Amino acid sequence: MENTTYYKLQHLADTVSGLIINAHMMGTKLILPATEDGYEYIMIPTKAKKIFKENYFEKNGMKILVSSAPQEHLMIEYVVARTDSFHKNLAKLQKNVSMIMVVVFFFIVVISWILSKLFMRPVRQKMVQIEQFIQDISHELNTPITALSMSSKRALQKKVYDEKILRNISISTKQLYSIYKSLAYLNFSSQNEVVKLLELKPILVQSIEYYAELTMAKNIQIEQKLEDTHVEAVESRIELVFSNLISNAIKYSMPDTKITITLENGRFSITDEGVGIAQKKLDDIFKAYERNSNLAGGFGVGLSIVKEICDTYNISIAVKSELGNGSSFILEWN
Repeated sequence: MENTTYYKLQHLADTVSGLIINAHMMGTKLILPATEDGYEYIMIPTKAKKIFKENYFEKNGMKILVSSAPQEHLMIEYVVARTDSFHKNLAKLQKNVSMIMVVVFFFIVVISWILSKLFMRPVRQKMVQIEQFIQDISHELNTPITALSMSSKRALQKKVYDEKILRNISISTKQLYSIYKSLAYLNFSSQNEVVKLLELKPILVQSIEYYAELTMAKNIQIEQKLEDTHVEAVESRIELVFSNLISNAIKYSMPDTKITITLENGRFSITDEGVGIAQKKLDDIFKAYERNSNLAGGFGVGLSIVKEICDTYNISIAVKSELGNGSSFILEWN
């Protein structure tokens, strides 16, 4: 803008000076040109004896250029061109820039708000899941602890340790230990555990026997078809897979039903006659903190642990289920 203003003033002064010289030399009448809006000029005669210290300067908001090009032709010593458009245009530009900055700032705020919503949504969802997890695990711990407390109190009052009281104590203790194993895996699982070739049948038999009292309490029949088979993995993690799948099958089964467990070459399956899983929920059951049903206890990490362990040892896991007609979990490996 500064350069443009200077060259416009210079052009105006040169044009007027050229006309002055031409009129003097040709002996014709001086015809002065019209000026652009915001620009004007004056001619200073030699008799004014005015001296300018600068040929381009600013005064009272005006940009002023002094040209001595007339060289005293027609007794004119200077042509002075001036304009106030520079500051007007500068003010307009500042206003436009300010408006654009406000618009850009508003746009940035809106985009930032949208992005914060998008990026914070998973964090917010995870916080809700963790809060629900804490509530669920508090409730899950409360059940066996209450059962232990009541059973031990009854035993002390009766001073006779009958089979029912001992069974309740055993079931509650095992429920607490199962919760502990899942939490220990989530928080303290070691990557340095030794992988070895495991004989799965005895591990599975031990897991089934571990939950025998719970199946007896619900009068659930366990139908087994077990063959010798092997897999390379960490024993404690395979125990956790069997434990979670068996406890889930018992948990979501109705009393007086059957659970079928099959172990054969490179394949394990467990089928219950429980509440089943809705088709729309099948894709989410292996996500942490997701619970299929509120009909039974749990805190939504069992199947996610199973999936993580299976992925670690290249064991595929599939589920077939129908709401109200039970579920089947199938594990396969080479």
